[in-house]
Amino acid sequence: MSQRDRPPVKPQVRVIGGEWRGRKLSFPSKISLRPTADRVRETLFNWLAPVVEGAHCLDVFAGSGALGIEALSRGAQRCDFVDTDQDAIDAIGQSLRSLGAHDRATLHKCAADKVLTEDARWDIIFIDPPFEAGLGNGLLNRLAASQCLQDDGLVYFETRRSAPEMVPEQRYEIYREKTAGDVCFRLLRYRSA
Repeated sequence: MSQRDRPPVKPQVRVIGGEWRGRKLSFPSKISLRPTADRVRETLFNWLAPVVEGAHCLDVFAGSGALGIEALSRGAQRCDFVDTDQDAIDAIGQSLRSLGAHDRATLHKCAADKVLTEDARWDIIFIDPPFEAGLGNGLLNRLAASQCLQDDGLVYFETRRSAPEMVPEQRYEIYREKTAGDVCFRLLRYRSA
């Protein structure tokens, strides 16, 4: 069979720690889907190690689902996955079923702020928007206004290093911050009034 006759290979992301360490998850091949790199996830989950066990998580702009699935692999109790792309939501659902974790997750095909109006509260929220869209700062403000984050909760916020979105520092304290290539990633704590 020639190269042209082979079906296209779906891109994959690898779970780097926990129960499903080494498992590969497929996701749609779309330019808008940019999974968080392995070394960034490794650093992030080292930061989160003391709090991820038993946590309720929200993976906004879920894309491949790498952040939420990594959290579940490391002992998070539940994760809500939110994305506007049906193919991405379908792929996350398939990954969760293959891992036997579909009962620990809820999939939402909607804009991120739709779930922030519900009565849910999360311990850890992952915000990794498309870099060029400029959606992160506004979402951080809506999240603070919604009071959906537990009092001691944390927010992961990923942006482009060369053109970072600002953190509304009147609402959040930057607890941890690091860069890798053209990625700037931060762990935030909500500043209660």
